[in-house]
Amino acid sequence: MAKILMKGNEAIGEAAIKAGCRYFFGYPITPQTELPEYMSRRLPEEGGVFLQAESEIAAINMVYGAAGSGVRVMTSSSSPGIALKQEGISYICGAMLPCVIVNIVRGGPGLGGIQPAQSDYYQVTRGGGNGDYRLIVYAPANLQETVDIMQEAFDVSEYYRVPVMLVGDGMIGQMMEPIEFKDRQPNFQDKPWATTGTKGERKPNIVNSLYLDPQELENNNLALDKIYKEIEKNEVRYEAVNVEDADVVVVAYGTTSRIVKSVLEECDKEGLKVGLIRPITLWPYPFEAFDKINPECKGILCTEMSLGQMIDDVRIAANGRWKTHFYGRTGGMVPQPDDIKAEIMKILRGEK
Repeated sequence: MAKILMKGNEAIGEAAIKAGCRYFFGYPITPQTELPEYMSRRLPEEGGVFLQAESEIAAINMVYGAAGSGVRVMTSSSSPGIALKQEGISYICGAMLPCVIVNIVRGGPGLGGIQPAQSDYYQVTRGGGNGDYRLIVYAPANLQETVDIMQEAFDVSEYYRVPVMLVGDGMIGQMMEPIEFKDRQPNFQDKPWATTGTKGERKPNIVNSLYLDPQELENNNLALDKIYKEIEKNEVRYEAVNVEDADVVVVAYGTTSRIVKSVLEECDKEGLKVGLIRPITLWPYPFEAFDKINPECKGILCTEMSLGQMIDDVRIAANGRWKTHFYGRTGGMVPQPDDIKAEIMKILRGEK
């Protein structure tokens, strides 16, 4: 199939449709508004349903209802909108329902600004809602990887009955790149739990996250935890570049990792041994990737478009084996290659 040039938000929507998604409930907020706009046009052409809800809170609860009926459903928003959806996301997790959520991140806190950022890391990996729950969180670095993940996300969500979130900064949503939609058939799972009507053949299914008996609630949480452990075992994704003999390893995800790769190319030309760990899943986090790092490495540099959030997981992964350092920009400012290289040089010279 020939490659076509698309904007990120629109490519995400088309990938979802090719994955069998036929229901979208959302609310406009930049920098992801083109995604619901695209779905409003395309879904009716595919026999699906697009509905702009009256709020982000309404949208996520519509997703809850549709997911409970067993259909492939998604929503999208940007940082403050995702914050508003957190209660509904917790309900969906508690009810063990599959769905896909897209967060095209903008700067914060508060309304912040519409420029790209990675300051939702805590929100998407630690959970902004209540209770013991997790989401599978993907953070692609380019549009081809984004559409590939979107075409898989619904399958993964249905298999584990856990919501999947795709996180991209504003550049992922707004940039245009040539992409190819792979000829991939959706892998629909059986859904004996879905509320599809009994037809007089079975007992009614009940979709619920309310357990007044504490023992029942603990049992539900333990069942979820068993699923999360299976996800941690099977679904970790990352890219490791030249870490085995590196003197410095940079850890970055999403668009920031693309900037870091340009720095690595420059360092390689100068004979400097610099590696990269790029998490593709933010949860489950690729702790295992750090075991491949050169034991004599002089330090790890975590680079983010935030004031430092993934650095917590980097420190856990390093486990005291190497010094960990941080460099980031915030508020919609993007780290520059020269600044990242300057931080690397400080580590190499022992100045940090």
